Amino acid sequence: MVLLTGASGFIGRRLADALAMAQHKVVCAVRDPSRMTDQRFRCVAADYTRDFSAEDWLPRLAGIDVVINAVGIIREHGSQTFDAIHSRAPRALFAACAAAQVKQVIQISALGADAQAQSRYHLSKKEADDFLASLPLASAIVQPSIVYGPGGTSAQLFTTLASLPLIGLPGRGLQQIQPVHVDDVVAAILALLGRPVGRGIRIPVVGPQALALRALLASLRQAMGLGQAHFLPLPMPLMQLAAAVGKVLPGSLLDADTLQMLGRGNTADAAPTRTLLGREPRAATEFIPKAQAQTVRTQALLNWLLPMLRISIALVWIVTGIVSLGLYPVADSYALLARVGIHGALATVMLYGAALLDLGFGLGILLLRRRRWLWLAQMALILFYTAIISWKLPEFWLHPYGPLLKNLPMLAAIWLLLELEKR
Repeated sequence: MVLLTGASGFIGRRLADALAMAQHKVVCAVRDPSRMTDQRFRCVAADYTRDFSAEDWLPRLAGIDVVINAVGIIREHGSQTFDAIHSRAPRALFAACAAAQVKQVIQISALGADAQAQSRYHLSKKEADDFLASLPLASAIVQPSIVYGPGGTSAQLFTTLASLPLIGLPGRGLQQIQPVHVDDVVAAILALLGRPVGRGIRIPVVGPQALALRALLASLRQAMGLGQAHFLPLPMPLMQLAAAVGKVLPGSLLDADTLQMLGRGNTADAAPTRTLLGREPRAATEFIPKAQAQTVRTQALLNWLLPMLRISIALVWIVTGIVSLGLYPVADSYALLARVGIHGALATVMLYGAALLDLGFGLGILLLRRRRWLWLAQMALILFYTAIISWKLPEFWLHPYGPLLKNLPMLAAIWLLLELEKR
């Protein structure tokens, strides 16, 4: 019986499926068992932000032969810190495995969690790796390079970068990486099950050969059918500034740690991976099958086109609000309101109230994470303005600059964001 932690994660989900297909009994340790509805698995609750003692884990190990730890984060968020997720909770789990005399432990670590590690990500992984290696347990420490696969963070990042018309690169983009496909990572881990591995053996899991970052992006771009890549080298001081900004942006994958890890390189001998797989690992040129190229291309383009569209709409509202507050002659604004039938104090309230509402819409688009109601309110306001102006000032439909006609693509763009952001 296998206890799999992190079973709801990118690698963990695929591991759970592969283990079940190989007829292993799987117990999934996840934070919220109610979200795991697959009847093939038994689930137990486990919280890596709190389960820091062996006693927390021992009850979950009854009848367990193998433990696979697949929990990991790339950025800290709230109580999900590197120290908690990568070090304290795994060390407690491994200590419990030793006490329960579990037959085998497989720790999914990361390539670079070694004596030369500098980033907090790698150092926290190394703490758990070293602790596991010190225990009287049959254990393997799997150290994948950058893992590529559908739905993965790395896949999303690299395909999005590769789809840009002009791809910015740190320096000349010669940093060496050796990405491995998630299917090969899962196959390598399954090959370790039941195999005598000794104590704390470290196994790099990598692609067949090292690639420069620019070569990987060019390869992915070609696979998506987007043609030749065009690169823009960015000075490292500029990248370090961007990393400092990225550190405070939610969802950003760029910070000082990730930039340092990229600069260090991420490569290893592929021979252990070939041995486990019994074949050559998948090359980066084969990461995107032809049958999936169009889907991957569309998603990659939307990953940057939708934010660009969102920001442009926000700027329309913000600039409109600023212009209405006084950059456009106030007397002319009052004259337009008078033609609609709004006079006196009500005109002042309407003019400045509408300007502040426009500013609020623009700032809300930029700052709020849940925007469904905001898109609906904007569409309602545009339709209201369009109806009133069509009734009172129909000549604006025939204006050479098309002030009312431009509402149509604006409505279509907002509707697009409303529909796609739900997904």
